[in-house]
Amino acid sequence: MADTTKPTATTTTTTATAAAVKPPPPTTKSNPYNRYPYRPNPNIYRRNRRRNYFCLCCFWTILIIILLLLIATIAGCILYLLYRPHRPTFSITSLKTSQFNLTTNSDGTTHLTSNLNLTLSTRNPNKRVTFFYDPITVSLLLQTQDTQIGNGSVANSFVSDPNNITVVRAGLNGANVLLESSVVNRVRSDLKKGGVRLKIYLDTKTQVKIESFRSKKVGIRIECDGIRSLVPKGGRNATVAASVNDAKCNVDLRVKIWKWTFSS
Repeated sequence: MADTTKPTATTTTTTATAAAVKPPPPTTKSNPYNRYPYRPNPNIYRRNRRRNYFCLCCFWTILIIILLLLIATIAGCILYLLYRPHRPTFSITSLKTSQFNLTTNSDGTTHLTSNLNLTLSTRNPNKRVTFFYDPITVSLLLQTQDTQIGNGSVANSFVSDPNNITVVRAGLNGANVLLESSVVNRVRSDLKKGGVRLKIYLDTKTQVKIESFRSKKVGIRIECDGIRSLVPKGGRNATVAASVNDAKCNVDLRVKIWKWTFSS
C-alpha cells in the first residue's frame, strides 16, 4: 500500500517558486508642497554667526557705557558730599552814567550815544573751591525791548579765592546806535518816569579747582536786571549813579555740545 503523506514533487516546486517571488515595494506618493529636496545653505549659518557677534559687541559696549556713567555719578556724589560746592554769586556795586544822548537827524532817524562805568563784585561762597575766570564780555541792553545799546569788557582774567569777594570794573560804550521809533518813545517815557530800565549780560568761561583737581572751562552767562539809569545833567564831566538797589544777577551754565548750547 502506498504512503499518501509524502509530498509530491509538484507541490514542492510550487512552494519554492512562491517563496522566491517578493512583493514589489510600496510606491512613494509625490508631495505637491515640496517640489525640491531640502539642501542646507552654509551662508545662513555664517550670517547668523555674524549677527550673534554684532549683538554681543553691542551688549558689552552698552554695559561698559552704563558702568562708566555709574562710576562718574558715584564720584560726583562723593565730591559733592565732601566739598559741598556752590555757584558763585554776582552783584552790581555801581553803574555810573556819564553820557546818554538821543539825537534825531533830519531824516527822522534817532541815534543813541552812551557811556557808562560798571563796577561788579563776585563772591565765592565755597571753603575749598577756587574759580578761575577768563575775560568777561559785557552787553548793555534796554530791559523792555531787549535792544543792545552798548558793550564793553573786563579785559583781564582773574581768580576768585575761597570765601572771598572780587571786584572788577568795565566801561560800557555805545556810539550812534540806531533806534526804532517805538524804542525811542519808550526811552523818553521812561526818562520822564524816573529812569531808563537797563539789563546787563556778562559772558565768560570759568574753571573750577578743588584741591589738586581742575575741571575743564565751562561757559557761564550772568544776567542782571532791575537797573534804573538817569541821564546826567550839567557839564561834560557830569555823571549820575544808576539805581541798583533792586538789581538781581542770575548765573547760568552754558554747556556747548557740538553746535548746540544748553543753559541751566
